[in-house]
Amino acid sequence: MPSEKILERKKQHVADITELLKGSAAGVLVDYRGLTVEQDTKLRSKLRESGVKYSVIKNTMLRFASDEAGLGDLDPILHGPTALATSADDVVAPAKVLMDFAKENDALEIKAGFVDGKVISIDEVKVYASIPSKEVLISKMLGSLQSPISALARTLQAIVDNGGAAEKPEEAPAEEATPAEEAAPVAEAAPAEEAAPAAEAAPAEENTAE
Repeated sequence: MPSEKILERKKQHVADITELLKGSAAGVLVDYRGLTVEQDTKLRSKLRESGVKYSVIKNTMLRFASDEAGLGDLDPILHGPTALATSADDVVAPAKVLMDFAKENDALEIKAGFVDGKVISIDEVKVYASIPSKEVLISKMLGSLQSPISALARTLQAIVDNGGAAEKPEEAPAEEATPAEEAAPVAEAAPAEEAAPAAEAAPAEENTAE
């Protein structure tokens, strides 16, 4: 019967694997039998370059941990040597690296995988492996943004070259039609001279009888 110390160590190991499974965005389980030391070293190097953690785990421990992590559907494939490749934030990397490696090394067998807490089949692992890597997607995105960025750079340079003028010079407004000259005010006709009052007739001389 295992000592209490050994049991505690095993419990802690299961707890660590459970935490690994829960904290991973994706993982792929493989059977590595038949790989040479050189091949195994090369595989680990490729996984490390892609930020993927790779561990050989006993099926008994992995079975307990997967049950605790809600991945009990992995139980049927937990037989024979098992290695687990996981990524905390990249759902493509584990599948892509392992599938690419398996194409050139028949000894590596893909068993199953999981993404966001859900177990996926070998065929689904292949689908994830066909997705462009994060680096490629970022490169494509930056390429699509290149034109707007270049245009912005040219605009900023133009502003600098023009002494900081941010706006394009406004076009001179169309010359307004000169308003028709106002007609000079018609000179008021001089008031007609009032007819001089008819000279009063000189009073008729009275015929004086002499």
